Amino acid sequence: MAALTALAQALGVAGSTGVSLYATVAFTGIAGRLGWVVLPAPLAPLTSGWVIGVASALTAAEAAASLVPGIATAWEAAHAAVRPLASAALAVLVTWGGSPALVAAAGLLGGALGLATQATKLKLRAAIDTSPEPFTNAAATGAELASVAGLAWLVWHHPFAALAAALALLAALVLLARALWRALRRAAEWIAG
Repeated sequence: MAALTALAQALGVAGSTGVSLYATVAFTGIAGRLGWVVLPAPLAPLTSGWVIGVASALTAAEAAASLVPGIATAWEAAHAAVRPLASAALAVLVTWGGSPALVAAAGLLGGALGLATQATKLKLRAAIDTSPEPFTNAAATGAELASVAGLAWLVWHHPFAALAAALALLAALVLLARALWRALRRAAEWIAG
C-alpha cells in the first residue's frame, strides 16, 4: 500500500507541475517549511528559503506573463520542454528510496502526465489568448494558481484524492480546450460568411 500511496503522490505532484512548475515548487516548499505537510527526504531542498524565493519570483513572473495575450501562449510554448521533464523528475524524487521499478514507473508516468497536462494547457491558453480583453487571462491564471495550491496540499494529506483531482483537472482542461476551439472555429466561419 505504501508503494501505491507514493505513486499517487508522485503523480499528483506531476499533474500539478504540468500546470505550473514554479507554483508547485513554491507551494510545496512553503507547506513543508511551515510544517503543514511532511515531505519525503529527497524533496527537503524545496523548503529552503532560496528555493522558495526563486520559485515564488518565477511564479510571479509566470502570472504576469500569463496576463498578456500572446505572451501567455509564448510562455506556455517555451515551457513545453521544461514541465514534462520537471514532472518526471519530481515524481522520481517523491518515490526515491522505493523499489527501482516504482521509481522508474513514477518517472515515466509522471513525465507522461506532465506532458499531457502541459500540452492541454498550451492549447487552452492559445484559445484564451484570442480574447482581446484581459479578464479571461486573469481568471485562467487565478484558477491555475488555486488548483496548484490545492493539489500541493492535497497530495500529502489525501494522495489518492489528489491523483483523482489531477486526472479530473486534465480531463476538464481537455474538454474546455475542445469547446473553446470549436467555438472559435464557428465564430471564424460565421465571420467569413
